[in-house]
Order: sequence, then C-alpha cells, then structure tokens
Amino acid sequence: MTDPTPDERATKIPLTLDELEEVAATCVRPAVWAYIQGGAGDERTLEWNREAYRRWVLVPRAMTGVQEIDLTTRILGVRASAPFYISPMAYHGEVHADGEPGVASAAARVGVLAAFGTLSSSSLEIIAAAQPQGPRWFQLYLQPDPVVNRSLVERAESSGYGAIIVTVDVPVLGVRDRQARAGFAIDASVPIGNGADVRPPARAPEGVAPRFRLPPGAGATWEILRELRGYTRLPLVVKGVLSSRDARKAVDAGASAIIVSNHGGRQLDGASATLDVLPEVVAEVGSSVEVYVDGGVRRGADVLLALSLGARAVGLGRPVLWALAAGGGLGVEQYLRQLAVEVATTLALCGRRSISEIDRSLCAPRRA
Repeated sequence: MTDPTPDERATKIPLTLDELEEVAATCVRPAVWAYIQGGAGDERTLEWNREAYRRWVLVPRAMTGVQEIDLTTRILGVRASAPFYISPMAYHGEVHADGEPGVASAAARVGVLAAFGTLSSSSLEIIAAAQPQGPRWFQLYLQPDPVVNRSLVERAESSGYGAIIVTVDVPVLGVRDRQARAGFAIDASVPIGNGADVRPPARAPEGVAPRFRLPPGAGATWEILRELRGYTRLPLVVKGVLSSRDARKAVDAGASAIIVSNHGGRQLDGASATLDVLPEVVAEVGSSVEVYVDGGVRRGADVLLALSLGARAVGLGRPVLWALAAGGGLGVEQYLRQLAVEVATTLALCGRRSISEIDRSLCAPRRA
C-alpha cells in the first residue's frame, strides 16, 4: 500500500472547528491535551475570553455593491494576506511531529504572519529555514541571564525574524490546575530547541509563608525594553498588556506595538477578557502604535469584532494547535485557509469590501 498524497491527507482533516477540536483531542497524549486546553486556576478568564465576543453583535450594511473582497493588510509595515496571525505557543513538537517547521511552512504558503517562541521544540534557525519567504516574529521569555536574552534576540535578527515579541505577563507561571492534574510541566524534561542555556519561566515563587522570593530575572521593569533596544534594530512588540496604563508605559519605553493578551487565560485567573480591555488600550496608544489582541478568537466574526474595536490584527492560539494535532502542517494550512474564507464571507455579509473599511460602526453591544 502506498502512502496517501498530501491532497488525500488533507481531505481527512475535519472541516468544522468543533470537529477539529474533537479529533485533535484523540491525536495527542492526555497530558499534552490538558496543556493545550487548560487555563489558570478555576479557568474563569479562559471562559471570559470567549464570553466577551458574545456580548457584541455585527451591524451589517445591505446593498453596498460589494463584488470583491480583499483581506490584505499590513502588520508593522509587512504585507499579510489576512488580518490574523499565529500567536507564539510552546512545544509544537509535543503536538505533532511536523512541529514548528510544519506550522511555519503552512503560514508561509498562506501568506500569514507566524510567531515562534523561546520554548519552541525546534530552534529558531530551523524554523526560519522552513519559512524563508514568510513573515515571522520571535517571542522572547526574559531569561535569568541577560547574556542569553541578547543571544536569542541577535540570533532571531540574523535569522530574518521581523520583530521581537517581549512577553511581560509571566514573572512566574500561573497556577494551572488542569495541567498539574494531568502531569504536564513545562519545566520538566521537555526538549527546548533553542538551546540548553534557555530556561522556561519558574513554576512558583520560592520560600515559605509569609515571605517568598521570585527567581532571578522575574523582577524586570520597563527598562528591559530600553536594554533590548540597545542591541537590536527590530521592532519590539510587547505582549501581555491588560490596561491602558501599562500600554502607555510600554510605548514610552520603546514598544512599536502592543498585544492585548492574558496568555489565553493561562496566567492570572480573574484577569479581564482581552476584548473587554482592547478599546481602552486603543484609545490610549492606538494613534501612535499598532495594537493587536489574542485570546478566545475562534470564528471569522470574532476577527471582525476585534478589528472593529480597534485591533490591527488578531492572534490565533488553540485552534492552530488543534489543526496541527489533527493534520500536521497540512492541517494548519487548511485551517488558515478556511478561516480566511470565513472572514471574507463575514465581511461580504457585512457589506464591506476590505479590511480598510472596518471601523467602529461595524459592531454594537448585544441587547439583553
């Protein structure tokens, strides 16, 4: 028996998002599935991220003469074929053998921006080689050793990454009950592709009540952006902002863009849903830097709601890992293409021709 062709394999990938999630759950170890799906604590923020989108409705315009839809946009000046991007997520190799190179190749084929992180299963150089023509960013978890920070940033710049995402909401890992019950810990013996000197965030403060101490490097301030700026020309994108105050501090320290993010509900349980915070951040800094949002995005309507509330682009998280689990790189490509079709369909139904025509008039609070 011969192996199936790529087209034959692609036809076996689920077509709906619910089916994709269901199939993905059967394709990975239970501990990895708990890691993908879980949030912090009682997972309230995880739920609120989705609930926030249900509190808004789209306001369509009829009979606008739309005959062609253009999803093209620019993200930090780089052309992208759609107003969404793949958020940085750890350990793709635990999800599927294709890992980050498969995701990178899929994103490049679709023309979608993809971000890859410090805790990737493959090295940032291998990922770059798999996506030589596609737009890509590197996400930095601040390291205890400043020399390692500099090394990672310089490696990313020399490998053709277009920006550095600095994650600021993980001085220590959140309390992740579901993940702990399943026995998955990111500081366990999970290989990190970017080198033996790279450290994952600490699981918890050290000490006993009433005094606890955070690990070295956890006490960073906004001054770190100025330090990074000292040895890279790449734009700095600050990820993990949940208030207009922090957005302003980040911009004042040299950020070129802000990602409104609560880490997919995986860090501070009880933190605001990202869509709820987005408008105040846009009002504070949106005239000077680009603002993106992630957390809870599932459908094309979600993408348009976020854009109408001021986001320049929208980050995709868990569904990308579902697609990777279910179909490897081909699964990710199919998912991205399907989401693009869904965004285009929703845009047409709303009577808009292009991303540039999306504004605040596209949405309204849902009536009780």
